[in-house]
Amino acid sequence: MIKGLAITPPILGRISIGRVVVKDGKRLPEKDDQFTITSQVQTRDGWVNHPLDELLRKDSPNGKIRSIPVRMLFNDPDLNLRAEYSMFDRQNGRPLCVGNGETCRRYTDNGVETLPCPSPDHCPLAKNNMCKPYGRLNVKIGDDDEMGTFIFRTTGYNSIRSLAARLSYYQAVSGDLLSCLPLQLRLRGKSTTQSHRSAIYYVDLTIRDGISIEQAITDAIQLNAHRKACGYDQQALENAARLGFGNAAYEFSEDEIPEVLEEFYSTEENGEIQRVQTNTAPPPITGEKSSLKQKLDQKSLSSSNQAA
Repeated sequence: MIKGLAITPPILGRISIGRVVVKDGKRLPEKDDQFTITSQVQTRDGWVNHPLDELLRKDSPNGKIRSIPVRMLFNDPDLNLRAEYSMFDRQNGRPLCVGNGETCRRYTDNGVETLPCPSPDHCPLAKNNMCKPYGRLNVKIGDDDEMGTFIFRTTGYNSIRSLAARLSYYQAVSGDLLSCLPLQLRLRGKSTTQSHRSAIYYVDLTIRDGISIEQAITDAIQLNAHRKACGYDQQALENAARLGFGNAAYEFSEDEIPEVLEEFYSTEENGEIQRVQTNTAPPPITGEKSSLKQKLDQKSLSSSNQAA
């Protein structure tokens, strides 16, 4: 196995609750009130929808996907959902620091080091919204590919909190048969003071419509027994997944770079991104000490000008 390369579940497509729009020549993320399932193919007009997207829309009364039937690949919630505080380089999208509120893995002059993680609210590196929660959820849709998954990426506290809780609860009540439960991703809306009372949407995980939790657990027990009779080794699969995730300091792939930049550094930070991309000098630094963010800006700008 190649060291330094995170071995993650095979990806068949993406699940999103938003889209990217172009305003004044800038690509900005825009939230939506429905799911969109895309393939891994992208054109000038954006990501190409996966065939499952059309199938699910046909079954929806208003043509909007508000729920998606899924199964989990693993029984361990932390293998299905990986959520950490993350800070990315705004120019190339690569991770600079990833932590869990206790410890972090950070790029320094000495390479990747393990350091204390005080969480974004108390970390000097996280000023100006530079560090955010970043979650990746892998789910199975349909039965065509037993190991293939669709990935939902989010920086929303509401989605991460809800998904983490549901995964842990369902694993507990099912007797560690999370991967056998008939589940569904569900889109929910809520209003908060921060959203100025307008609706915001987040992703939740529930038992599929029309099935009680008791029936879902009964079905999971039967499916688990059938898998064991066929020689399906769920524990070996989870062990292999842990080794794969642990093979690199960060879970990262090149195709995530555009999504990271668009998701992490959106409306309020977009002007800053534009300055970096166009090699325009950032505002002068005032005060006794400059922040790490400003130092990174100057360093990135200097490197870009030298390369040019």
